[in-house]
Amino acid sequence: QVQLVESGGGLVQPGGSLRLSCAASGFTFSYYAMNWVRQAPGKGLEWVSGISRGGGSTTYADSVKGRFTISRDNAKNTLYLQMNSLKPEDTAVYYCTKPSSGHRGQGTQVTVSS
Repeated sequence: QVQLVESGGGLVQPGGSLRLSCAASGFTFSYYAMNWVRQAPGKGLEWVSGISRGGGSTTYADSVKGRFTISRDNAKNTLYLQMNSLKPEDTAVYYCTKPSSGHRGQGTQVTVSS
């Protein structure tokens, strides 16, 4: 069965960086585009970034463009999200998703606070 396991979240000061990882299993990872989404406290899900099967095409929400970088390592079945210049409004639970099927991991908490 499809499993997506996020890691790398934590507490960071404004302006800091974090790198999230998502370990995928149960499907042929390299065949599918992947996304990162997030959910801030009291708000709905927000799409953050997407990447094509081979990694050659990436897209970003305007709110994170220029600060976040999505990437993937198909040999390791792993999706990444490098987050720089973090802001308090980036505080959320971050999920990796397999959009073709709607699968989503359990999420990892990112808190940006001084």
